[in-house]
Amino acid sequence: MKNYTEVISLFSLLLLLLLLSSSSLASDNPEVDALNALRHNLVDPNSALETWVDSSSSTPPCDWFHVSCNTDGNNVARIDLGYSGLSGKLVPELGNLTNLENLELYENDISGEIPMELGNLKNLISLDLYGNNFTGSIPVTLGQYFQLRFLRLQNNHLNGTIPKSLITLYTLEELDLSNNKLTGPIPTELGEITGLNKANLSGNCLDVEGNSLKSDTRFILDSSRDPTRCA
Repeated sequence: MKNYTEVISLFSLLLLLLLLSSSSLASDNPEVDALNALRHNLVDPNSALETWVDSSSSTPPCDWFHVSCNTDGNNVARIDLGYSGLSGKLVPELGNLTNLENLELYENDISGEIPMELGNLKNLISLDLYGNNFTGSIPVTLGQYFQLRFLRLQNNHLNGTIPKSLITLYTLEELDLSNNKLTGPIPTELGEITGLNKANLSGNCLDVEGNSLKSDTRFILDSSRDPTRCA
């Protein structure tokens, strides 16, 4: 009986230490927690994230490499990790970076699905995830942005249809969904976005024939289907 009690006590102590250790890694700043969640989920062979350290401080991570804060220095406004050799997956905690204006993760080897929580980033101006290995569908939540100007998701492995929610991106200037595996119709309402200068939808498996956007010079479409892509 004594040995059993000692084992239970030891287990309780270990559990308490584990809980204390986990809580010590959390900070009072949800932006720090979001960035650290991303760091823990990525493989970083080039040490691009070497200054992203676990911290219990509430200080904004404005001095971390590849992170920029807004003019008052209180919130993360830009993450620029293009061409950083990163792999792994994105995390839903990125949706807590609600003051983010630019998310630049292009030309890496990041895989998995694009988190729907990215739709929470209402201040986003540019979302550049091109040149990775993202799969799954384009989240409908990406149509929730108020001031997005650049949405570039080309050269991935995205499938499914183009979400009709994208037609509400009234501030959009450039849309590039080329070289994915998208199927189905192209929402003709995209042509009603007056500020849209370029929309490249080529290299997919979309229903192009008969679409009125074929005559819109802003849109790059193709009617040929790559059998290896559209099988």
